[in-house]
Amino acid sequence: MIAGILRESGDEKRVALLPAEAAAVIKLGLKVVVEEGAGTGAFASDELYRTAGASTATRREVVSGADVLFTVNPPLEDDISLYREGQLIFTVLDPVANRDWLEKARQRKLTVMALDLVPRITRAQSMDILSSMATVSGYKAVLEAASLLPRFFPMFMSAAGTIKPARVLILGAGVAGLQAIAVARKLGAVVEVFDVRSAVRDEVKSLGGKFIEVEGAREDAAAGGYAVEQTEDFRKRQQELIQERAAAADVIIATAQIPGKKAPVLVLKDTVTRMKPGSVIIDLAASSGGNCELTENGKTIVAGGVTIAGRSEYPAAMSSDASKMFGNNVVNLLRIMTDGKGNVNPDFTDEIVAGTAAVHGGEYLSPRVKQLLDI
Repeated sequence: MIAGILRESGDEKRVALLPAEAAAVIKLGLKVVVEEGAGTGAFASDELYRTAGASTATRREVVSGADVLFTVNPPLEDDISLYREGQLIFTVLDPVANRDWLEKARQRKLTVMALDLVPRITRAQSMDILSSMATVSGYKAVLEAASLLPRFFPMFMSAAGTIKPARVLILGAGVAGLQAIAVARKLGAVVEVFDVRSAVRDEVKSLGGKFIEVEGAREDAAAGGYAVEQTEDFRKRQQELIQERAAAADVIIATAQIPGKKAPVLVLKDTVTRMKPGSVIIDLAASSGGNCELTENGKTIVAGGVTIAGRSEYPAAMSSDASKMFGNNVVNLLRIMTDGKGNVNPDFTDEIVAGTAAVHGGEYLSPRVKQLLDI
């Protein structure tokens, strides 16, 4: 079988598979063909792919000739006429945002493996792209906050006096939030953390953060470890406590998101007005509406002396290592779907495959997709 690697469009600089990961796919028995220039944004030349054993071709040749296609984001709709029944596409789907594209893929009887729907179970940890990309985002968020903040992160004691450490408030203790805790603590900041899931309390504490809890949060075991929507009473009490802690914070790293839903607004305009001038908010939930009421996706604004950066593109900005992590996750998923002789045969009775396959054979398959699209 032939595996194709597509070049991303727009500002996306990542590539689904770097040369080393393409070589790993070749070892599984597949032939690999790469769209010309696919790795440019991640500093991987066509020559490096050829050295790894892959060939290069035009986009049309890759799409029409490959049995399996790898891409970071759903391919352009202009390509849909090139797809053929039975082709497998591995991509980060975001089924709610790309509902129309997915429906066209279903009608053409493609098999779409939604990499952002890999079940969060122990056996699938090495395939969890959301966690890998969140690690990048959490790391970069703290570094940008430190560069924007007009104060030091660590405590300094010198002949010129004592500089108190920065206070960092992190909203959401998922993978991005936990990475942000680790980096902020390494830089010497005092870190406080909010999350509606009490199960993450020990992880927060182990990284040196102080867990700030609002009693009465809803938790849903069926949500697979993700946060769920909360009651109006809980949100009101949460807002009050966040306002209080935000007023004392120098930096807020906002990471709270609910899959398939608009991000919860946790930092109101009034909250921003209570923050100290010079403070910084990095909003990683910007693409799904933002945790801060004033966030503008992809933009950095200043409101009342507070810098607010709407950031959802950090993985693309750290394209080399982000692509490597992404590719490793993809290869690990592909391994459980191949027979070692170059054939990709998804076993739809496998929990991971069934949970990741958005559509197959003209039908919606993943229970998560059906839930998100209310099918």
